[in-house]
Amino acid sequence: MNNLARLNPSDLEPDVGQEFEQLQTFYDAKYKIGWFRMNGAPRPSVTRTLLRDIKSYINRVKQEMQTSNGQKYDFLVLASAVDDVFNLGGDLDLFTRCIASGDRDLLLQYATDCVDIQYQNLTHYDQPITSISLVQGDALGGGFEAALSCNVLIAEKGVKMGFPEVLFNMFPGMGAYSILSRKIGSAAAERMILGGKTYSSEAMYDMGIVDVLCDEGDGDMAVYRYVRGFNKTRNTSDSMRQVRDRCNPISYQELLDITTIWVDAVFNLSDRDLRMMHHLVRGQNRKMSR
Repeated sequence: MNNLARLNPSDLEPDVGQEFEQLQTFYDAKYKIGWFRMNGAPRPSVTRTLLRDIKSYINRVKQEMQTSNGQKYDFLVLASAVDDVFNLGGDLDLFTRCIASGDRDLLLQYATDCVDIQYQNLTHYDQPITSISLVQGDALGGGFEAALSCNVLIAEKGVKMGFPEVLFNMFPGMGAYSILSRKIGSAAAERMILGGKTYSSEAMYDMGIVDVLCDEGDGDMAVYRYVRGFNKTRNTSDSMRQVRDRCNPISYQELLDITTIWVDAVFNLSDRDLRMMHHLVRGQNRKMSR
């Protein structure tokens, strides 16, 4: 048995701090890893409560880094507390309520909150921290965007990822194009977004989107293997992180401009588009109830 660390972060001591409604947090002092596992409710989507919890957690991490002189965290791992699902994407119920009431301000605030977190993941929380997403279940739409926003994407074999938004005449507007176009090129990014297909994690790895592919059930250990490898070559790893940031920068304004386009597009959806959106929500709810 490889004794990298505990096999499951659920065995770690829970974080000391405020309680979260839709987030479970753990800390591994040996490897300086903060784990934050999403548990959106009533369905595993990007809810306003989950966004609030994640923003609070990130702010706490940054405060702890300041008080520890930058020593407490080397890695933050975004994962899921829901079996077989990483995250199913945006809060489609909220979208339809905003459309029905004409509440553009609320939808823009929701989208901006998403972008704020995406940008924090992309830019290491303004700290010497590497962000890691661990995908152990399906990651769709905004859930896939969240996984992409981390510096390293680790996925187990057999999970599904993709952007179904085109099925109801929309596009992923919280970072997908910005991140993918820099990673696989603009043409390939557009094909993926406009195609509406879901892809296996194996296919995503072959395309260069998934950074580390591991066997089903081996995701937690894959994180620790990555961390140990990073630490063995820390000077090179830190330097390459800076090179990537310099060569492929994504500005906050770029993300904000695109998500504003997304909000405007939401209010152009037809009744048929909205019916399709509701159909997808019902399908996801049925899947979760099994």
